[in-house]
Amino acid sequence: MPSSATLKALTPYAALLGAILTLCMGASFAKSLFPIVGAPGTSAYRVGFSALLLLIVWRPWRTPLTRADLRAVAQYGAVMGLMNLSFYMALRTIPLGLTIAIEFTGPLTLALLHSRKLIHFVWIALAALGLSLLLPLKPGAGSLDPVGVGFAAAAAVLWALYIILGKRTGHLHAGRTVALGMTTAALIVVPIGIASAGAALFHPRLLVLGLGVAVLSSAIPYSLEMIALKGIPKRSFGVLLSAEPAAGALVGLALLGERLAPLQWLAIAAIVAASAGTILTTPGEASETEALTPT
Repeated sequence: MPSSATLKALTPYAALLGAILTLCMGASFAKSLFPIVGAPGTSAYRVGFSALLLLIVWRPWRTPLTRADLRAVAQYGAVMGLMNLSFYMALRTIPLGLTIAIEFTGPLTLALLHSRKLIHFVWIALAALGLSLLLPLKPGAGSLDPVGVGFAAAAAVLWALYIILGKRTGHLHAGRTVALGMTTAALIVVPIGIASAGAALFHPRLLVLGLGVAVLSSAIPYSLEMIALKGIPKRSFGVLLSAEPAAGALVGLALLGERLAPLQWLAIAAIVAASAGTILTTPGEASETEALTPT
């Protein structure tokens, strides 16, 4: 039987694994609602209920902000909302694991933007290889929907912007900043969801299911991530998080029956390797791919 010290050491890693799996399960559950309320409606559920939950927990109105800080939080929240919406729009036609893999190229590109070491160009080549295997460059059974790829690419760019804008709010309380940012996101995404889904969005049973999407996709992963960050070095955290596209592919296979072609698995492996390698060979503890909950 493992000792208490061993269990204590393993708890943060178990929490991170749980966060990744719960996040992917939440996305799979969300995708099952697309035929009923559409991707914009489901995104409205996630962002809207997440904002309410975060407001209840953090009560950000207790801390006054300067006009400059409010502007920074608003920009951060707007990008967060559009990123979530783009991710769900991509999920309409692209398997979960591949959508996450394409989205990962955003923070990966940001991390490699100032590459100086020769090894970094190896990771750039790996990421480019993985992305080239996923882009709809030729017709065929394994080709991805170009519109879905476009939305996933938009989510990648928005994730990179999310990281940049998030750093501008780094001096503020993290929980309250996320609460205000998610509220801003809700003000953008919820009206789009209502316009798309109409009155169906307010059906009591669907509201309960939408709350489940928010809990699985945001509340639980965010809480587990906080536990993980307290016990895992940031570099190790980033490396482990790099496995999220593979986890998404496995969860998509198990819950949604999304079978990937061998080349698509190879693409995921290349992007995962590029992300992990970048973190391991970049000086300093911080990683551009640390943000978990945006996905």
